[in-house]
Amino acid sequence: MKKSLLLLFLLSVSVFNAQIFEPVKWATSVEKISDSEYYLISTATIDKGWHLYSQDVPEDGPIPTTFIYDQQEGKINVIGNTTEEEGHTVDDPVFNMKIKFFENKATFKQKIEVIGEITKVMGTVEFMVCDDVRCLPPTEVDLSFKIGTSNASAETNTDDSPKLSNEGPQKTETITTTESVNATGSEKSKSRSLWAIFIIAFFSGFAALLTPCVFPMIPLTVSFFTKQSKTKAQGIRNAIFYGISIVVIYVLLGWLVSAIFGPAAMNALSTNVWFNIIFFLLLVVFAVSFLGAFEITLPQSWANKVDAQSNRSGLIGIFFMALALAIVSFSCTGPIVGTLLVEAAVGGNTLGPIIGMLGFSLAIALPFTLFAAFPGWMNSLPKSGGWLNTVKVVLGFLELALAFKFLSNADLVLQLHLLEREVFLAIWIAIFGALAFYLFGKIQLPHDSPVTYISVGRLSLGLLVLTFTIYLIPGLWGAPLKIISGFPPPMKYSESPYGVGFTKTGSTSSTSYVPDDALAAGGEVGEHGIIMFHDYNKGLAYAKKVGKPVMIDFTGHACVNCRKMEQFVWSDPAVLSVLKNDIVMISLYVDDKRKLSGDEIVDSKLKPGKKLKYIGQKWSELQTIKYKSNSQPMYILMDHQENNLIEPEAYNPNVQEYLDWLNKGIQNFKE
Repeated sequence: MKKSLLLLFLLSVSVFNAQIFEPVKWATSVEKISDSEYYLISTATIDKGWHLYSQDVPEDGPIPTTFIYDQQEGKINVIGNTTEEEGHTVDDPVFNMKIKFFENKATFKQKIEVIGEITKVMGTVEFMVCDDVRCLPPTEVDLSFKIGTSNASAETNTDDSPKLSNEGPQKTETITTTESVNATGSEKSKSRSLWAIFIIAFFSGFAALLTPCVFPMIPLTVSFFTKQSKTKAQGIRNAIFYGISIVVIYVLLGWLVSAIFGPAAMNALSTNVWFNIIFFLLLVVFAVSFLGAFEITLPQSWANKVDAQSNRSGLIGIFFMALALAIVSFSCTGPIVGTLLVEAAVGGNTLGPIIGMLGFSLAIALPFTLFAAFPGWMNSLPKSGGWLNTVKVVLGFLELALAFKFLSNADLVLQLHLLEREVFLAIWIAIFGALAFYLFGKIQLPHDSPVTYISVGRLSLGLLVLTFTIYLIPGLWGAPLKIISGFPPPMKYSESPYGVGFTKTGSTSSTSYVPDDALAAGGEVGEHGIIMFHDYNKGLAYAKKVGKPVMIDFTGHACVNCRKMEQFVWSDPAVLSVLKNDIVMISLYVDDKRKLSGDEIVDSKLKPGKKLKYIGQKWSELQTIKYKSNSQPMYILMDHQENNLIEPEAYNPNVQEYLDWLNKGIQNFKE
């Protein structure tokens, strides 16, 4: 996670989207094995938050790290393959495959045999790096290994670094940049994520408070403190310590989850097939328990031992009272706590489980503390009754719906297409529809009290659930369902990826009409039916013909956040209407490994002496030279003279801000 100081943030505003990132620095050394054999050692130092991919990456995945050594007309013999460290292997849902990557530092070794008289060995490494916000295009770096001196080293820079001299190790000139606004945005996004975890956990704790296992404990606890405390002040102190003890117990549980799994493991949870299947089964068990099939309880001996300790006087006894509450109420709180820990852990943030348990425990502790401190408030509490079981059943339906999110993750990674978007939504419609019938009293479960009438609160909740169920139905025919974006599979993982009624030349919606002349001019139907040009000159020529501004989309096949922008921002109806009707999009893939034709191969302006061989290299160099940036996604709005209409935009999941940026650029074009 990047941490940006305020000064760096302020400086970065002036250079927004005009930066060259250098997250990997390479150093070389030589290890002598015998008189004629050596290890060529290449060490990558990786900036925090970035990932360097392995040499062994499946086809259609990200660009693998690749080493090439100059054998200098037979003077050296390369023995075997370049070896690498263990690294981290995860099931990546974006590429739908197992991918190995390195963090912080990675060492690669190549064994060689020296045959002739040489003083150094030259080589190159091509690699690709990504972080949580961007992926950089494939980069090629020269390597120099000095032979004859053990552990001699030389440092290199990124793809546009000067070549190393032959006079031993020396640092090359680097480009100094500040943290980008995107990095700051990522930090803010993670901060917002923690706040979201806290708020959800707090309301979950409040829901747990209204279950049959917890709510009846409030008057018992209040009675204990009022009888045992000699003065009102002592009662308030004891009540506060009781609440603090509840918070400490649950936060300690969150800390244990973070300590046991660690950040790398927690980050892998969200993409690991077996973890997602296990979580699915676990949540189904929790849901069935809440629906009344059975109760999940801790061993009775635990409760007896803790309860015995709670009879001790003083603060120790109060702490064990809090622990007894946690154990006795486990049949109601356990499924909620388990779900919260799973959700917080798969976010990949070590603070997630701790923040989640803090929010949950505060919601539990506050009522106990306040009512114990002010027992007169007890008169305002509703009486226990069948409504407590209703709360429990509602939570069971919610657990069941959430379970299918994890099963969907596993299906996406394995690409089984068993739980496509339509099937997922059909299951949710059935679950929430059944919940609505339950709230209206049309369905009864074994532990429910007879429903003689429906309270205003229950009726209101039933209407809310029914409204949500009806909202889900158009999703079966391609509606984006922005309220639940991120829960169901993406639109492209669907029986009808572009919505029912879509065709390559048009659709049932006039705003989605695809003009034939755009296709004839070299355009293609892309994401959400948007016409995209992948050839810069053809796209610019068509824009001049139709009199519209140009949007350049610097993207990549392996760019995770490019896909996020396409799925969550471009799908917004207002944004989509602009992208389809008001601009001409030129989408340039900087990691396109298709070779350029012979007459298109030119000398690189960034790396003298090297040729641009691939289409992606051509677009990557264009972005670096013209826009002083090498990160994706990056969006440019320009006129027909290739002048910027507005400052470039990067990864920005805020739909309104992105729409405002589009409209401002278009307005500038018209003026």
